Amino acid sequence: MIEIENLSKTFTLHNQGSAVIEVMRDATLSVKAGECVGLVGASGAGKSTLMRMIYGNYLAASGSLRIGDIDVAKATPRDILALRRDVLGDVSQFLRVLPRVPTRDVVAEPLLAIGVHETTAQARAESLLARLNIPQTLWHLSPTTFSGGEQQRINIARGFVHAYPALLLDEPTASLDATNREVVLTLIEEAKARGAVIVGIFHDEFARDRVCDRVIDVTAFSPDRVT
Repeated sequence: MIEIENLSKTFTLHNQGSAVIEVMRDATLSVKAGECVGLVGASGAGKSTLMRMIYGNYLAASGSLRIGDIDVAKATPRDILALRRDVLGDVSQFLRVLPRVPTRDVVAEPLLAIGVHETTAQARAESLLARLNIPQTLWHLSPTTFSGGEQQRINIARGFVHAYPALLLDEPTASLDATNREVVLTLIEEAKARGAVIVGIFHDEFARDRVCDRVIDVTAFSPDRVT
């Protein structure tokens, strides 16, 4: 489902004489349906850069990055938006939402975007919020003032509310207690069982060992690697 071949990335430092910095070279990776691959490597090795290229936030310098029939490295903005709506879910470490939107609506929004009836979408959102131990008294409030752990669980609920064929997970169990970590790991296992393709960053070794089928050290894609 996710096929990456000879993917490279550079950054141009416009405030430093337009110097070009190569940060990734010839990244190659294949992830099949029902598989979870964990990205590992030291800080700065390129884990987040690769995730952002998969999601379409960073444009690749060269190579291909296919998710199903879409080559994200060459896709139009319209194609990338459609991919995110229908195919590719993302659970980041930070919740970014409009102020004053109720938590239940924040979680339900991905379903509403694909045409699911409001009642059905809200019911699914409520089910996930309850499962992730978000008190019902908070569902009608904006999550912008919630604790970091609560916001993370809302991010997770939003990422899992739609049965995305592919998922990106950025430290999904960070800052969670043992009870909620168990819920999140079970959600990941359920997604794998239905055939989702998952790529994630897992600094939590217990979580990584439990849900990842393979780990990829992105240091291998560094232009400075010894050959």
